Amino acid sequence: MDALDSAVDPLREFAKDSVRLVKRCHKPDRKEFTKVAIRTAIGFVVMGFVGFFVKLIFIPINNIIVGSG
Repeated sequence: MDALDSAVDPLREFAKDSVRLVKRCHKPDRKEFTKVAIRTAIGFVVMGFVGFFVKLIFIPINNIIVGSG
């Protein structure tokens, strides 16, 4: 019986935690959704610019290294 309890207890804990999470969740209102959407868009733009500038810097470096052979 001890082996069965050790297998069932983590599942029971997970189920209890999942129910607690679902009860605390709520649908965002318009203001909260807009705030999250704007912050996500800003993050995408920032990451895009970082990737663009990294690529912009490393393309000439790569051409110098590979082109010299």
